Amino acid sequence: MISPRTQIDLFDFLDETHRQLQRHLVLLRSVVEACQVGHLDAAERLRARQVLHFFNGEARQHHLDEENHIFPVLAASSDEALVAAARRLRQDHGWLEENWLHIEPAVAAISAGNQWFDSAELLHALEVFEALYLDHLLLEESLAYPEAHKRLQAYDRAGMGREMAQRRSARPAAASA
Repeated sequence: MISPRTQIDLFDFLDETHRQLQRHLVLLRSVVEACQVGHLDAAERLRARQVLHFFNGEARQHHLDEENHIFPVLAASSDEALVAAARRLRQDHGWLEENWLHIEPAVAAISAGNQWFDSAELLHALEVFEALYLDHLLLEESLAYPEAHKRLQAYDRAGMGREMAQRRSARPAAASA
């Protein structure tokens, strides 16, 4: 059972990851803009490594967390708008991953001090990635998280009821054995 305090912690954790995503998007923009002017110093290479580490790790884990714990609750709703939002957010994760896979080699090159890529193309790819991410985060924070929070509480109560009924139905058989 998830206690009300744990639910708050779950959503606090998800919200904190969103703040980290926004900070790493700013870092990524800083790195890409530095490429535009040919300024790839040690600080920019470090920022590129931080961005790589975050989007190759924590961002992907965050998407899995949402797909395992938030989106199923919305998809199980009788509210078609919530079902559509869950579908769209899942699709966004696919597009975000595809966009990241397009950007990641250039960021890896920057982290190693190389600039073999077209910086104008990278800037355009960043703008698409940023716009999709920010729109995605807005939908999650304004609709998906609040609705999932409400529905998770009801879902937990239903789960507790099922578990209690199962224990009770198993008890007489065990007592008579």
